[in-house]
Amino acid sequence: MPIIINLDKILQKRKMKSAELAALVGITTANLSILKTGKAKAIRFSTLEAICEVLKCQPGDILEYVNEVNNM
Repeated sequence: MPIIINLDKILQKRKMKSAELAALVGITTANLSILKTGKAKAIRFSTLEAICEVLKCQPGDILEYVNEVNNM
């Protein structure tokens, strides 16, 4: 998948657990897990905004586009 989710890296830098982030953002830990593993098909802007607010980061810190054709 060309979209990479860097949420684990940011959580580690902030020394925060997934359950804590999920509670602060107002989503279930299951939904956060789906996002972290890259299995999510979409993310609401309101959820992305809340994650960025809690983690004090930019959307580009969480989401990364990697062109698979150029990486082969």
